[in-house]
Amino acid sequence: MLLPAQKKVVTAFDEYIGSFAISRRGFLAGLGAVGAGALLPGCTTTSALSGKPHRIDVHHHIVAPTYSAALKARGQGHIAWSVQKSIEDMDKSGIATALTSLIQPAMAIGDVAGNRRLARESNEYAAKIARDYPGRFGSYAALPFTDTEGALKEIEYALDTLKAEGFCLMTSYGSKYLGDPAFFPVLEELNRRKAIVYVHPLAPQCCAAILPDVPVGTIEYAVDSTRTMASLVFGGAAAKYPGIRWIFSHSGGTTPFLLSRFIRQEQDMKGEAVKRMPNGVMYEYKKFYYETAQGNHAGALDALLRIIPVSQILYGTDFPYRDGAEVNEGLGNYRFSSSERMAIDRDNALRMMPRLQG
Repeated sequence: MLLPAQKKVVTAFDEYIGSFAISRRGFLAGLGAVGAGALLPGCTTTSALSGKPHRIDVHHHIVAPTYSAALKARGQGHIAWSVQKSIEDMDKSGIATALTSLIQPAMAIGDVAGNRRLARESNEYAAKIARDYPGRFGSYAALPFTDTEGALKEIEYALDTLKAEGFCLMTSYGSKYLGDPAFFPVLEELNRRKAIVYVHPLAPQCCAAILPDVPVGTIEYAVDSTRTMASLVFGGAAAKYPGIRWIFSHSGGTTPFLLSRFIRQEQDMKGEAVKRMPNGVMYEYKKFYYETAQGNHAGALDALLRIIPVSQILYGTDFPYRDGAEVNEGLGNYRFSSSERMAIDRDNALRMMPRLQG
């Protein structure tokens, strides 16, 4: 559960970033359905596919009604969202399809029974949006991840009945990260299903209010992504469950900048620790997928491309906290070729999720 201090900083961050997130790229957003890429170097435009939006956004938030009510009941506000706002930004940014996930903290709060109910109702709401707007939305289902029995039931329902594209997990649940052995039974089933798992950062309990003048999302979200990736790699889950297709937010957070430390740590490991990573640290990091929300500037992309090829980079916006125009500008200003842009914008996601074709 979130501590009181965590609730305050999450709410403050939502309000802070939401106050300018959508308007800060007003000029590019106003370019309309032609797509911001039309005026940017190295960018494949919307017109590349007969004038239709073509991008696939793998990081796009929604707020299910019952989830909104649950947050408010806990005294936690959240950024405003609606289906109409999503569609509007998608059309302006050349986004054909968005993969939806709940805004944080999702099922990292609440009791067992409450989380089961919220996960089910939120997942059914996401599925309804996809039905109501054919081709425009897919979904990552929420899981009551710390509740093994509930999580296993929801995996089955989300994939077999709702036809979700995958699942969204938070980077941390209380004091535990995704590579904690307590989560192995759920990871085993996700592995058996060869599931796509998109991971969104959350403010960790340790650091929710370290710098009162800096919103928690500014630093700690990126760092928490790095922590949970390290827990999966060094704890052995990444090697133990190779069928899971992991997607990490914000170009991997701080991970690309800490690789030399991880490599040095591997060199110092002995005994059982070595056995948990039979293929080595870099093998596991190279298998992951990374999306571009808030990590689409040259510094982040330069570092990320030292780990993986373009084929493992996915287009993501972080809507409604950020917008598609920001991502289009960042990727357009980088040295990607037209074919590389199309891979990031669409083709890489289609290779993972072929049902999104057309």
